[in-house]
Amino acid sequence: MAAAKSRMRPFMKLLPVLLACASLAAAVDSEVWTFDRLDRVGGHPTTVVGEPRVVDTPVGKAIEFDGVDDALFVGVHPLAGAQTFTWEAIFRPDGGQPEQRWFHLQESGTENRLLFEIRVIDGRWCLDSYGHSGDAQQALMNRNSLHALGAWYHVAAVYDGNQFRNYVNGTLEGAANIRFAPQGPGRSSIGVRINRVNYFKGAIHLARFTRRALAPAEFLAVP
Repeated sequence: MAAAKSRMRPFMKLLPVLLACASLAAAVDSEVWTFDRLDRVGGHPTTVVGEPRVVDTPVGKAIEFDGVDDALFVGVHPLAGAQTFTWEAIFRPDGGQPEQRWFHLQESGTENRLLFEIRVIDGRWCLDSYGHSGDAQQALMNRNSLHALGAWYHVAAVYDGNQFRNYVNGTLEGAANIRFAPQGPGRSSIGVRINRVNYFKGAIHLARFTRRALAPAEFLAVP
């Protein structure tokens, strides 16, 4: 037993360094968008539609959308060129229409896109994550996994090069084996689908785009 503990001591001394390196690696290949102002998101200028508003919430500042005509448009596709990815968001769905496309990444000139959506069912909601790249397209939606409205959640869509998965608060909601080609440059919409249908009612606090497949233990946490 004493010998085993002796062998473990060098590793335990290195553990904080290894954890710090892992955290730094995630930061280097990630882009974070904070929703605390209307004129810029993630350092990118926005086009504002309707009257979304910045609000103070228990998790920090967020942008609130009315589910009728509020939206933001950003002239970049933050996952363009990514062969693998993790797309995370911290948001609060508040009800509204049965189908809502609340975050849309669109490649220019094609149908290739990535979407976060929700479905409102019997006063609760479920996550719908969608990917379309060339002939490959996949929706991940579990209508049996319903969550309360009006609370803050972490959601993630993860693609590791072979499998597409989505999560709510770190719990796997759906998975499918599929091959997505990297998408080209484009633009994004927040609070609505890119063609201005299916508006979102709720608030968004934060999004992170990472160019690798993260494990749930590496996900952001709801503050």
